[in-house]
Amino acid sequence: MPSFSEMRVGDYAEKTVPVTEELLSSFAAVSGDFNPMHMDEAYASRSIFRRRVAHGMLPGAFIGAVLGTMLPGPGTVYLSQTLIFKAPVFIGDAVTVRAEIAGKEASSGKITLRTTGWLPGGVQVLDGEAVILFRPAEGP
Repeated sequence: MPSFSEMRVGDYAEKTVPVTEELLSSFAAVSGDFNPMHMDEAYASRSIFRRRVAHGMLPGAFIGAVLGTMLPGPGTVYLSQTLIFKAPVFIGDAVTVRAEIAGKEASSGKITLRTTGWLPGGVQVLDGEAVILFRPAEGP
C-alpha cells in the first residue's frame, strides 16, 4: 500500500466483477432494495430495459471496494461520491470499475479520484468523482 506522499495524480486501480443472480439477490438483501425492476423478470420485461437490471448502486459499491482495498487502500474514509449512471448493467455482465487519482491535498490528507465503470466493449455505465480522507492505521 503506497503512502500518501507516494501516490501520484494519474495512479489508478481497477476491479472487474461479474454480475450474477446470486450477487444481485445478496445486494437486494443487504440494501433492502427489492424493486421488481431488479427482482421480477415478468415486471422487468415490461420496463424500458425489457429485462431485469442490476441496482445502480451495485457498481458504486464496487468502487467503494477499490478505494478501501486497492487505491488508496486501508485507511480510506469516504467523504463524498457522485455517480452519473450512463447505461444499464444486466445479470451476466462483467463490470469493470476504476478509481484514478485526480488530485491530492497534502494539508488535509484528502484525495479526489475520478470514478468510472464500463462493460466489455467499452460501454460506459457510470462516471463520477470520489473524495476520500486517507488515514491509515498507525503502527505494525
